[in-house]
Amino acid sequence: MDLTSLLIQAASGAIGGNAAAAATKNNALGTLGNTLAGALGGGLGGQLLGPLLGIDTAGLDIGAIVSGFATGGVSGAITALAASWIKSKLA
Repeated sequence: MDLTSLLIQAASGAIGGNAAAAATKNNALGTLGNTLAGALGGGLGGQLLGPLLGIDTAGLDIGAIVSGFATGGVSGAITALAASWIKSKLA
């Protein structure tokens, strides 16, 4: 686990979580909630998704940065949407 790639994935996950909530017009978690859920999902999901797909996300070369943004952003968006859906079902 590379700290740089973890930070890149968490930041892109936060962006992805807010973008997914804005795209679906679903702000059930609010801005802070979407950011936290996206960052958590982006960091953890990106660390799991990268090796699962065989993508190298370690290092600071352009390929690793782009794949870190992609895996973190997608998993952050999915996590924020899932958390929002769970919250709406429990309310």
